[in-house]
Amino acid sequence: MKRSNRLAWLGAIALAVIILVSLIAAPKNTTISNGSTYNRAADGYGAWYAFMQEQGTSIKRWQKPWDDIKAQKSPVTLLQVNSNLNPPVVNPEKRAWIEKGNNLVILGVRYQTTAADFNTMQKSPFGDVKIATGRRYQKANKEEVSLGDRFGAVVWQEKYGKGKVIFSTTPYLAANAYQDYLSNFKFLADLVSKQNNAIFVDEYIHGYKDADVRKKEGKDDLFSYFAHQPLIAALLQIAVLLLVLIWAKNRRFGKPLALETPVLDNSEAYIQALAGVLQKAECSDFVVEMVGKEEQLQLQKALGLGEILLEPQALIDIWVEKTGSNSVELATLLKRRSQKRPMSERELLSWLGQWRTIKKIPN
Repeated sequence: MKRSNRLAWLGAIALAVIILVSLIAAPKNTTISNGSTYNRAADGYGAWYAFMQEQGTSIKRWQKPWDDIKAQKSPVTLLQVNSNLNPPVVNPEKRAWIEKGNNLVILGVRYQTTAADFNTMQKSPFGDVKIATGRRYQKANKEEVSLGDRFGAVVWQEKYGKGKVIFSTTPYLAANAYQDYLSNFKFLADLVSKQNNAIFVDEYIHGYKDADVRKKEGKDDLFSYFAHQPLIAALLQIAVLLLVLIWAKNRRFGKPLALETPVLDNSEAYIQALAGVLQKAECSDFVVEMVGKEEQLQLQKALGLGEILLEPQALIDIWVEKTGSNSVELATLLKRRSQKRPMSERELLSWLGQWRTIKKIPN
């Protein structure tokens, strides 16, 4: 086999291995941020969290494990917005915590879909609340239902001792997508604020953790982070590339290409050389005269006046007639061109900028 063919086959195999490893080890799409107050997308709760703060409500993000919230001495209302629909299960540990006077609000619990329309407007003391789900809980007592219709409950509560748990079949009760429905925001605000408890939004379930928690879990620095990541994919790709380089003896896979000599633009070179000479000689009056004539011609063309230079006053009169603009600006520019006093670089740039502004007006 010829060397060129061997290298081609080796490159194709290396590319195939890299693609295969990338597909196998690539991170999968995740919905963990759905319902997070850090999420500004349609399924996030960033807008509602900001709304609560604007209302002066004391609300904080909870970024610690569940066990840590049990250490709170005063009653707590904890809001959990599930990223995916979960069964409405309250385990004995949470039930004991609720019985002490704490409240748990869970948005996004799984129940069977009913014959209800997917998009409905539910009546509430705060106005119509927009709901986008056909799921209903059909066994709730009437006095337990906070939001619902003839098909069943959308939002309901269950009491345990001194506290209660509130369920919602939709996780998007006050998501960012409903910013135009203020009644949705007010309804959820009322649910979490009724008992005057300390209000927390559970961000730990969305992957957000306080610094002390990350340190405790050994993920507080970059080295610790990579120590917990599957680096096998990256290592395999590096190994494949090293093998290709070793096999090719660190040579190019193609023929070396000769550098092309750049083609000189004589006109551009002449203009640059002339500009350099004029700059050193401080002959800005020549530049102003030549550029001023060209700028006047461009303006005349924009006004449909042809390519013969008009007298300044004639041009000013036509300019005022066609644009309705003040004649002072154009008169100042034309007068500046006839002056023999040299311009500084800053004045020259300002003068050119004024011409640019003037030429935009007829358009």
